[in-house]
Amino acid sequence: MNRNLWLLAICQGLFLTNNVTFIAINGLVGLSIAPRGWMATLPVMGYVVGGALTTGLVARTQQRFGRRGSFQIGLAVGLGSALLCAFAAISKNFWLLCLATVVAGYYNANANLYRFAAAELAAPAWREKAVSLVMAGGLIGAVAGPNLAAATREAFAVPFAGAYIALAAVALLSMAVMRFIEFPATLTRQEALGGRPLSQIVRQPVFIVAAAAGALGFGVMNLLMAATPIAMQICSLPFSDAALVLEWHVIGMFAPGFFTGHLIRRFGALPVMGVGLALNFGCIAVALSGVELQHFLVALCLLGVGWNFLFTGSTTLSLTAYTPQERDRAQGALNFCVFATLALTSFASGVLVTTQGWQLLNYGSLVPVVLTGAALLWLAQTRRREAAAASA
Repeated sequence: MNRNLWLLAICQGLFLTNNVTFIAINGLVGLSIAPRGWMATLPVMGYVVGGALTTGLVARTQQRFGRRGSFQIGLAVGLGSALLCAFAAISKNFWLLCLATVVAGYYNANANLYRFAAAELAAPAWREKAVSLVMAGGLIGAVAGPNLAAATREAFAVPFAGAYIALAAVALLSMAVMRFIEFPATLTRQEALGGRPLSQIVRQPVFIVAAAAGALGFGVMNLLMAATPIAMQICSLPFSDAALVLEWHVIGMFAPGFFTGHLIRRFGALPVMGVGLALNFGCIAVALSGVELQHFLVALCLLGVGWNFLFTGSTTLSLTAYTPQERDRAQGALNFCVFATLALTSFASGVLVTTQGWQLLNYGSLVPVVLTGAALLWLAQTRRREAAAASA
């Protein structure tokens, strides 16, 4: 861990502070001002829809302005959108809140490249650990996000307006930290246009599985996490309990970052991702067993650790699917898959939990978990066949 990686880990933590706070409050603010109850998680969905819509633009700004310049633009957008969210909450304008979260999606898409930038700040032999350890910086968000939401809930007459304003300050702090990170030189436009076309890159089995596992794993996590504050409110549990559950969920997401990279180097990405998948099944089993605080707490902790293994593994797996010249378009495609899935699950979580209930939501999450397992088995079999053919 060199100086640049430590600073990037701090930025990752501040980014997750934004994300966790958004998850904790957007559904509740939406529920209080939405025209219909099933629309409650549209502001959560807007955040990821904005990310999906801007992945191409982010790829272009990354190439044009480099890592640091593009990341700073994303943080400026994050600052402005947080203030716009605060105004929407104060004025009780639901559709303005949705628009503000769509705009914030640009920051989301930009900062989701921190994990790839981490691999570029370390020697090739340490890429897995660099990705894993920078993602461990999300522990800052695990603690700061829920507590920030709880502490600023009543700062203004309108619940959670103060949380949005606090997020603007978080963006300013991240911009200050980002100034001191030295990234490798950006490829020239001619170099960036080299390499294979995207259509050829995405047809590789390793890319298909990395994209599918990353998107579906993130989708399951988002499906259940976005619905948790609403489900707990429906079950008459106080917001302080929801904040506690989200805090430990995000700790589960990022604390394993201190050793996930080591596990991947020792056992390989696919076995670690398989363990993550098993933890997802465990989460669903616990969630279906009851609706007391301890059920939500244990289920979301398992979900967090399972996500870490799946997402860190899929990120590491994807690094073998493209060359430096192909970086921006390949990473843009990977992020688009993630954000498109997140958009669908954000909307589905609100609809299912408010109309069908927490149990049906968990049964539905079994579908992407099973699909992810099928993708991992397919790649493992493909690699065995390739190895057999090479040794023949």
